[in-house]
Amino acid sequence: MRIAEGIDMLSLNLGPMTIHPTILFDKESWILIDTGMPGSASAIRELAKQAGAGSVPLSAIILTHQDLDHVGGLPEFLAAEDESPIIYAHEDDKDVINGAKPMIKVSPERLASLLEQLPVVTRNQFEQTFLDPSNPNVESTIADGEKLPIAGGLTVIHTPGHTPGHVCLYHHTSKTLIAGDAMVVEDGELKGPRAAVTPDMEQALKSLKKLLAFDIETVICYHGGHVQGDVNKRIAALTEQS
Repeated sequence: MRIAEGIDMLSLNLGPMTIHPTILFDKESWILIDTGMPGSASAIRELAKQAGAGSVPLSAIILTHQDLDHVGGLPEFLAAEDESPIIYAHEDDKDVINGAKPMIKVSPERLASLLEQLPVVTRNQFEQTFLDPSNPNVESTIADGEKLPIAGGLTVIHTPGHTPGHVCLYHHTSKTLIAGDAMVVEDGELKGPRAAVTPDMEQALKSLKKLLAFDIETVICYHGGHVQGDVNKRIAALTEQS
């Protein structure tokens, strides 16, 4: 779905859930925010192509946090590119994404069970990237308040709670907040993070207060899609729960 010129929200049905990665693109390259589950890469590429990214190269991937449904497709993207895209993530989730620490929400036993269900090539790519990496995956760490020179300017907002290194991204040109899992949309209503998968709910709700410093016209939630209109007011109401 086109949000504004050069920014598109993708919708990928994975069976038990639908996810919404975001792409930013121009005539030279495209940037992907979050990579889906293992095995998602080809479908995301096709959706990006349909959105207008065409055949231009993937220049960067920004990971909002370490969760499997956000980083799982990374190995396939890295394997498919002639020149590897720059991988961005926050310092506090970097070690997990680099395979130096285990994911905080997926036990080794659960991860092994999930990997057994994957095609051999996909499983091998995942293991080589996250379980036995030869090189770090994250090339550039991003910090709270940093403005990335991407797509007219993306400001990093560190919003811990859902994971230690969770970030939201504010696209200045379109006044769009790419919220990751800091919030969700349910039945058209903007809500806070899901408690069942948010280890520090108190901190996650406090993190939402940072978002009020930005003039937001559209918010894209990885789970639930987008909301427009009175976004700051809606977020302010959520912060009152903290």
